[in-house]
Amino acid sequence: MPLDGIFLHQLTQELSAALVGGRVDRVHQPAREAVVLSMRSQGGTQKLLLSASAQAPRAHLTTLPQDNPMNPPMFCMLLRKHLSGAKLLEIRQQGLDRVLHLRFETTNELGDRVVLTLSMEIMGRHSNLILVDEHGRVIDAVKRITSEMSRVRPVLPGMPYAPVPAQPRLSILADPPSRILEALRAGPDGELSKALQQVLEGMSPLVCREIAHQVTRGAQVAVSQLDEELATRLRFFLSQLCDRLGEGRTQPTMLLDPQGRPKDFSYLEIHQYGASMACRPYPSYSQLLDQFYSERDRIDRVHQRGADLLKLLVNLTERTTRKLNAQREELRQSENREQWKQMGDLLSANIYRLEKGMPAITVENYYAPGAPQLTIPLDPMLTPSKNIQRYYTRYRKADTAQRKLQELIAQGQAELDYFDTVLDELSRAGLESELAAIREELAAGGYVRKNLRGGRQEARKLTLLRYRSDDGFLILCGRNNLQNQRLTLHDSRNGDIWFHTQKIPGSHVVVVTQGQRPPDRTLEQAAVIAACNSKARESGKVAVDYTEIRNVRKHPSGRPGLVLYEPYQTAVVEPDQALAQRLLEK
Repeated sequence: MPLDGIFLHQLTQELSAALVGGRVDRVHQPAREAVVLSMRSQGGTQKLLLSASAQAPRAHLTTLPQDNPMNPPMFCMLLRKHLSGAKLLEIRQQGLDRVLHLRFETTNELGDRVVLTLSMEIMGRHSNLILVDEHGRVIDAVKRITSEMSRVRPVLPGMPYAPVPAQPRLSILADPPSRILEALRAGPDGELSKALQQVLEGMSPLVCREIAHQVTRGAQVAVSQLDEELATRLRFFLSQLCDRLGEGRTQPTMLLDPQGRPKDFSYLEIHQYGASMACRPYPSYSQLLDQFYSERDRIDRVHQRGADLLKLLVNLTERTTRKLNAQREELRQSENREQWKQMGDLLSANIYRLEKGMPAITVENYYAPGAPQLTIPLDPMLTPSKNIQRYYTRYRKADTAQRKLQELIAQGQAELDYFDTVLDELSRAGLESELAAIREELAAGGYVRKNLRGGRQEARKLTLLRYRSDDGFLILCGRNNLQNQRLTLHDSRNGDIWFHTQKIPGSHVVVVTQGQRPPDRTLEQAAVIAACNSKARESGKVAVDYTEIRNVRKHPSGRPGLVLYEPYQTAVVEPDQALAQRLLEK
């Protein structure tokens, strides 16, 4: 978990400077396990978010609007009763554990001054928010823990509050690097970053890996392999980190993946990932946490809202695949249609020998070399002429079926290819407007009902992705099939150059030439952008076709985004998300 004890130590100092001395103005509970305290002080009103959610436990100032329920929960009403108007005296961290104690001075029902403590325990699925009275007894908690749930540490109203047990570990703020090195060597052997995490209090796996990365220059080294040079480097980096923490020379930093999605955060710059992760600094820890969790919640919300579209597309794909398999089997069976015509011809040539009631007749098969004998089954209930017509009718049905089936199979395959492109769009969707555009596209195709409540306006807000090559050429990229079709068939000019991954679903990419000839570097960068915005974005090598826009035409199926193109050239490139992110115009 990135919110480790030292991160919380830095955050506590920031919160103390902003909130201590302020008074609780309002209390809200926007979620079942999250509370927002509006704190009024000389600097204005600020909102403190305290979340005991198992997925994202945290404490920080927030500026984001919160949707509050119509009827406040019981815990919210209890906090309003005890903390409304209370003065915040202190925010204290329990050692380097992920536990904060917020001490408030308030007036009880008898008018006496009392000090209440709101304990924020950030411990994954065991996180909790507990209100404790002046005698150390639990008033209530956002999560009540019975003795059946935990025999070690139940949390119920009226019970004494038991602090979180401290772990016997060393502190980078209090213990010298030499003692930390001794504890490492005295403990069990193992990889350096994991050993640091076992020895040091309040250190996340991310920071321990970063220390090991700096000490060993990226190599995997066990504690037993620490020679004198590596030991000296370890003491130096531990001492340097201690000085930075003591002097407040830290930097709230968010780690972003190549797609710009938040992946982690820390209180110092992270170098272990190289160019595969981008570091974005923030002016404060609260702004970092506010942005990190709001963006992550937004992405999760988009994925949840896209789940129905994913289920629909999977069902459509499976149904179309079953239909295609049945049609191909029927087409295979119709390939024997010529034998029905030949049997009808042979019966016509031997009609003088046919009599009603015959179960079969043996004739010379003059279609085969040597004219061998062939036995043809007959329906005894039919006349000779109707038996002949029966074989001709089979032939005509099979011949018609073959022509129709070939058309239906071509249409079904085009539909299957189209569903594949929409699935690729959905896998790359990171905005709610992108989901709205996909839903509008499927509604236009008759696959879902049209959304009459603003979905179309939201989809129309979505603009093309704009990149700028290092040579100054504008590169446009569609986000969905409707944008792809409009970009390629309507908005581009004949001299522009069009890119698309070869036989792989992806976005249409166009280099706007304005009558100039783009250099090879621009063409290569456009091919990389096409690879990064395709289903093959995680592959090693990707073939990307490119041609002038005049050579691209609409697919006969009429499906959005499907085109035909000829002639063309092919470039083989490696998807480089870092390059694509650098060239993207914000």
